[in-house]
Amino acid sequence: MAFKITVNGHVNTVDAPADMPLLWVLRDMLDLRGTKYGCGIAQCGACTVHLGGQPVRSCQTTLSMVKEQPITTVEGLSADGSHPVQKAWEELDVPQCGYCQAGQMMSAAALLAKTPSPTDKNIDDAMSGNLCRCGTYIRIRAAIHKAAEMAKATPAKAQK
Repeated sequence: MAFKITVNGHVNTVDAPADMPLLWVLRDMLDLRGTKYGCGIAQCGACTVHLGGQPVRSCQTTLSMVKEQPITTVEGLSADGSHPVQKAWEELDVPQCGYCQAGQMMSAAALLAKTPSPTDKNIDDAMSGNLCRCGTYIRIRAAIHKAAEMAKATPAKAQK
């Protein structure tokens, strides 16, 4: 079945079963490899993308669930790495192995779009569904605070 989906601002037509997980559409059909497969049961957050501006687990979001909602992947935060979350992640050297970081960044970007000046509790609550095997949680929290500061200086970049 053919579906029209908008990913990172581009309209794509994909021929896939309605029950195919969005993760596989992104990675295997659209060659967007930033979104990672982690657990496959929506428990680790590595596959987090934005669907209609909300963070979702793409491993459990089927193609038929997308409907006309725009999808943003980590590649879509910014083409040049200038999104405040991307800049803060790099500046504070957040990743260790890096595997979970795309999902972490997508959850952080969704939080900042909704809560521009988050508290530690806001961050902990928003990020609780994202697991990091390397334990970089302290750096992740610091990077989110840093990204919030950066976004205040350039508010348009944090709105995605």
